[in-house]
Amino acid sequence: MAVTIAIESPMQDEIRALIVALDEILNEMTPLEHNYPMTADQMADPAMTVFVAREDGSAIGCGALRRHAGGIAEVKRMFTVPAAQGRGIGGRILAEIEGLARREGFVRLVLETGCRHDAAWRIYERGGFRRCPPVLDYPDSEWSVFYEKALATSEQSAA
Repeated sequence: MAVTIAIESPMQDEIRALIVALDEILNEMTPLEHNYPMTADQMADPAMTVFVAREDGSAIGCGALRRHAGGIAEVKRMFTVPAAQGRGIGGRILAEIEGLARREGFVRLVLETGCRHDAAWRIYERGGFRRCPPVLDYPDSEWSVFYEKALATSEQSAA
C-alpha cells in the first residue's frame, strides 16, 4: 500500500475530519488555553499550503506550511492518524513542507508543539530541527516547545 503526499484543499470533509481528530488529541494533552488550533477555513488562507498523505485513497495524515514575513515559514497542523503512526509518514510530510519552503526562498522554518508530544519531537529532530526560544508571536509557556531550522538556498549553499 503506497502512501502518496500531495497539496490539497483543507475544505474537504475528509480533511476536516483529520483536523477534528488532531484537535481532540491535542485537547487531551494540553490545556485549551495553550493550544493554537486552526480550522479548515483558516487553513484555506492563501498564506497556507496543506499537504495530505493518502493511502488507498484515504486521508491518513496532514501538515501545512504557513508563510510569514521576514523569510520565516511555519510548520502547522502536523498529524498522522494513530493507525498509521510509526511508519515515517510525518517525516515525509515534514520533508514536503521543508521542500516547498526552500523552493519559495524562506530562510528559516519554525514551529510550536506541545510539551507532551515526544513523538512529534522525534520527527522534528530527525528532520534537523533544533529547539529554540519562542517563535513568532507565541507566548513563552511551560506547555510549548519551539523548534527552528535554518534553510540555506542554493545561492547561499554555493557561497
